[in-house]
Amino acid sequence: MNFDFNFYALVLIILGSFTFLISCLILSNKPGTLRWIGFLILSNSIWSVSYGLELASTSQISWLTGVQYLGITSLPLSWFLFSMDVAGHEKWIRNRGNLFLASIVPIITLVLVWTNDFHHLHYKSTYLVPGPPYSVLHIERGISYYFFVAYFYALLLLSNFFLIRKFSKSDPIYRKQNQTILIGAALPWITNIIYVFNLVPLYGLDLTPFAFLISTLLITISIYKFRLFDIQPIAREKILELMQDGFVVFDDNLTIIDYNNSFKKHFGMPSEMRLSGKLLSTVLSDQPELLEKIRVSVPGKQEIQILVNQRIQYMEADLRILNENKLNRHFTIIRFQDITTLRLEALKTVRQANELQKLNQLKDRIFSIMAHDLRGPLLNLSEVLKMNNDELISPEEFKSLSPALARDIVYTTDLLDNILHWSRSQLNGYGINRECFNLKRLIDSERNYHQKAANLKEITILTDVAGDLIVFADLLMMQIVIRNLIANAIKFCSSGCTIRISAANEVQFIALHIIDNGIGIDSDNLEKIRNQENISSRGTRNEKGTGIGLMVCWDFMAKNGGSIRIDSKRDEGTTFSLKIPKPEA
Repeated sequence: MNFDFNFYALVLIILGSFTFLISCLILSNKPGTLRWIGFLILSNSIWSVSYGLELASTSQISWLTGVQYLGITSLPLSWFLFSMDVAGHEKWIRNRGNLFLASIVPIITLVLVWTNDFHHLHYKSTYLVPGPPYSVLHIERGISYYFFVAYFYALLLLSNFFLIRKFSKSDPIYRKQNQTILIGAALPWITNIIYVFNLVPLYGLDLTPFAFLISTLLITISIYKFRLFDIQPIAREKILELMQDGFVVFDDNLTIIDYNNSFKKHFGMPSEMRLSGKLLSTVLSDQPELLEKIRVSVPGKQEIQILVNQRIQYMEADLRILNENKLNRHFTIIRFQDITTLRLEALKTVRQANELQKLNQLKDRIFSIMAHDLRGPLLNLSEVLKMNNDELISPEEFKSLSPALARDIVYTTDLLDNILHWSRSQLNGYGINRECFNLKRLIDSERNYHQKAANLKEITILTDVAGDLIVFADLLMMQIVIRNLIANAIKFCSSGCTIRISAANEVQFIALHIIDNGIGIDSDNLEKIRNQENISSRGTRNEKGTGIGLMVCWDFMAKNGGSIRIDSKRDEGTTFSLKIPKPEA
């Protein structure tokens, strides 16, 4: 066994030994995708060293061919599995059946090479042609050789297809890394074609192991220069796409470098839209305050609002400015967190707190009314009855006091009705009994109820309500609402005034109008009433008021899915417009 080491042999042996050490380092420390790189480099190192020894040998050594084929048969398979893993087909690789099918051809080829002396299916004949400048094993190829070459090219073609398809969808930040790997993938394919078709200028020299050494060098550059171990596109994309927060990275020219799908989703952009290379000022043109903060390089958090699908969403933008002194460039990353739920909950809490404050104020107001407005008339009635019983007043005096006592009793009864009905409606579990009923019958009943009070003030009540108008609401609640509004109109009308009650059929509602030409409401009080503030005023004959009735009307109409609108001018009168739901068709 004699060797005459030449330049070509030494290059393959030295570089093959070096790559063997690299493969051992990778296989011992790096899991996942990089293990396939380790197997790839190991296969290439076996092929390179054994082929280098063949080029240096002065006599034919048959076992070197068998050792070469350990690397030759496993190398295209390792490259294919590496490409599949990079392209995101890990499930296919983890299937042992798939691995077995992909390994059948290499195993059969290896067996045929080792047993070639018995059948000559791979090599019909072989003989060594000694150098200088190097020794060449002249071979006459058999059918097994061409079958393996077809398998070799098929795997390289599939590998490059998966890599190109994957890298075409990657962001520009990985362009150099991807280009390096693609160049490394193409070199062995081209050089092996040159060797198979005898296009190489050097007689009998197989440049394929040299090409794979260059590919190994390019992949090593990707590993250490472009940090393939640390920022693999696969890992990066999976991590970013699993995040619910949106991320966008841009340079000091506001040019977008990288982003994730959540960023596009938060801002209502189509998933297929490409943002790399676009200006952030164009993408976020509706956020001038945020863009100004970016331009002056102010890091920190800022809350923004965006309109997506006709809905307002609240986002928290967290700016992080990265200053790479070595490159003298600034990069900024913004994390967009959807805080819509938190903001709506906060607004709901504030709204509930305000409503609770209003209820507490109203409760205090009701207790004050009960302590004064209810207690006063009852005490007056009690004192008058006691004086009459003790004969401290004459029958004539008692008779003269009776109208005032009667008014106090009516006022107290109406006040108690409003307080009790409203209080009951605020109880948990109180149900609204919505039903269909005839609106004209209710209006006629309430007009008759108030007719005596209207006659006392010489007020005319006119109604214009069709007999076929049917509404869908709680009958008792609507009765209280209409009773309060008619009573309110009588209260603020002078002698000779007219109250008109009319109704119109609309698409979803019955529009009910109660119009009077009384003293009206001044603008300040009207604004307070529209804001549902509790105010009270005395009527044209000094009738008492508490404001509880209107508050009950607002509440009951809202609970029944209706509404109230008030229009009024001082000394011209007031119009109450109600919209009462109709039954569903």
